[in-house]
Amino acid sequence: MLKKELRQKYKALRKQLSENELEEMSLAIANKLLKLPIWEKSYFHIFLPITEHQEVNTEFILHLLSGKDKEIIISKSDFDSKKMTHFLLTDNTKIKKNEYNIPEPVDGPEVSGEVPSHKIEVVFVPLLAFDKKGHRVGYGKGFYDKFLSECKPETIKIGLSFFEAEESIADVFEGDIQLDFCVTPNSIYSF
Repeated sequence: MLKKELRQKYKALRKQLSENELEEMSLAIANKLLKLPIWEKSYFHIFLPITEHQEVNTEFILHLLSGKDKEIIISKSDFDSKKMTHFLLTDNTKIKKNEYNIPEPVDGPEVSGEVPSHKIEVVFVPLLAFDKKGHRVGYGKGFYDKFLSECKPETIKIGLSFFEAEESIADVFEGDIQLDFCVTPNSIYSF
């Protein structure tokens, strides 16, 4: 399937999920993450979910990370440059949704600790669909491909998905960054 078709298919599938299913599946994904060989790392980048798009609720993963005393990094997106700026999440960080309903840190003195991409060791990647080779389909804006290309090659990239892998994505581009793992409520895919 083409990315465009996969976007439509998986947006529709997500819309069918009840709030209860969404929470249960998000918790199952967080529990599966405990089996991955990532917990000796320190700097973890995580996305805050766009609830309107019924994304994986990363709150459970945030609890895991803070319980394990990890440095948690969240981003702010610049839609003009298609770049993300990364910040340490602290107790003082204020979060507000931007015009696209993406929860982001609010500008101000409490938004400090900008983190360069090369320091990030693990990235939890939002996606709509993925295939058995580790390619992913996002919303098509290219934010994550640009961000992941700035990370070190050894940075571990983990997709989070409510649904299992597609056989393949027909229109993969050279600039698309492959995942190392993808975690669903039922499976861990390793690429």
